[in-house]
Amino acid sequence: MKSYVLKGIGLGVFIILLSLIAMYLGLAYYYADGFSYNTWINGVYCTGKSVNEVNDELLKQFDYKGLTIIDGDGKSYAILPEEVAFSFDFNDALNIYLERQNPYLWIDNLTGNTGEKSIEPVIEYDEAVFEEKVGRFAFFHEGVTERGIVEIRKGEQGYYLIDGCSQILNVEKTKALIREAFEEGEDQIDLMRAGCYEDLPMTEEMKQNLAIWEKIKVYQDCGIVYQFGEEKVPVDAGVVCNFIMTDENGNFVLDDMGNLCTDEEKVYEFVDQLSDEYDTVGKTRQFQATRGEIVTVEGGIYGNQIDRDAEKEYLLQAFLENRREVHEPAYLQMARNQGKDDIGNTYIEVDMTNQMMYYYENGELKIETPVVTGNTSLRRGTPTGTNYVYNKQRNRVLRGADYESPVKYWIPVKGAIGIHDASWRSTYGGEIYKTNGSHGCINTPLDKVSELYDMVEIGTPCIMFY
Repeated sequence: MKSYVLKGIGLGVFIILLSLIAMYLGLAYYYADGFSYNTWINGVYCTGKSVNEVNDELLKQFDYKGLTIIDGDGKSYAILPEEVAFSFDFNDALNIYLERQNPYLWIDNLTGNTGEKSIEPVIEYDEAVFEEKVGRFAFFHEGVTERGIVEIRKGEQGYYLIDGCSQILNVEKTKALIREAFEEGEDQIDLMRAGCYEDLPMTEEMKQNLAIWEKIKVYQDCGIVYQFGEEKVPVDAGVVCNFIMTDENGNFVLDDMGNLCTDEEKVYEFVDQLSDEYDTVGKTRQFQATRGEIVTVEGGIYGNQIDRDAEKEYLLQAFLENRREVHEPAYLQMARNQGKDDIGNTYIEVDMTNQMMYYYENGELKIETPVVTGNTSLRRGTPTGTNYVYNKQRNRVLRGADYESPVKYWIPVKGAIGIHDASWRSTYGGEIYKTNGSHGCINTPLDKVSELYDMVEIGTPCIMFY
């Protein structure tokens, strides 16, 4: 009995072992053409799948947008995959990995070896197109002619430094790193951080130029700004560079302390140039007339005139003290507005061709009236020019060599020329002025000149033209 039982048990165990072996070998056979149990590649479950099946899944999740290169100035350049016929595939790497797998050792994955793997695709692209595109990037061509040169030069914006020795791009190293980054599927490479910029050896003369340049940078950093009404004129590096004293050979002159010297005459020349530009007294102006055209108005007493002596003293002192301020210049004469457009939008306009006078206040036409100006047949024509109201009087007697005329409203605009009522006239405008005009003044109807008298302020410009 016992012998029979033992034989039965042994047979059962044998059958079980045989079944397990068959199952194990069956699974090994199953995995022979695919990946073993519990195999993961790049996050994709690969068990039992063929190389082509896994490759398709990996291709779907691999999305390369291209490489961005950042140069030393922070500018960005891109290489897009489609520009260089870029393609990729995992087949080769998958086949190599599959060949290394032993299907009969699939049990290892079951007992703890997860089979988790990471592989890179095989990348292909048109290398000739790639090299051509990379070779066109601006950072490979900038500063090439200055390589190995350290010089101080002068331009419209002041002195500037040509430094062809500090942080110079290593071309061959840079091209190699760009290619490597692209082939490894990186999305960005910073050339500065990657160590692509290197310093070249310098001579003693180059080092001296660098030392002087540091002084020039400080010297040209001027914080003075001239204010002309709404206009601002900075005394910037393009101006200040001319203040630096140089010898007959163009070398910078240094004092006993090694500091740059200031050429005072150059400072004064700048003030004269500024005054020539912003002094408006007697200047020719282009004026938009009410009659619809732009007229040229020459001369007159209205305008701004800068006190040049005061400004020369101010600018030299302020510059040497390194002041940083907005400065309104001192004037010998000030117009109602400062700046090149000193007329503004409040003014009197006397159109002597049409014998009309207009008064605008803040751009709005307030008074429009015919007038009679100077008698041109007797050569007493009213002078043209941009003038201004410099006084206002009531009940004045106007006197000349051959006349004495009482007026109720007197608004002088240039010397003895002014706007006033004329009780002796009953009509205005037309061509009266040619044969029966005034001695030079602007005769105006009483009701209109009284309005003007009440509204206009001293200092208001008066533009007079034919």
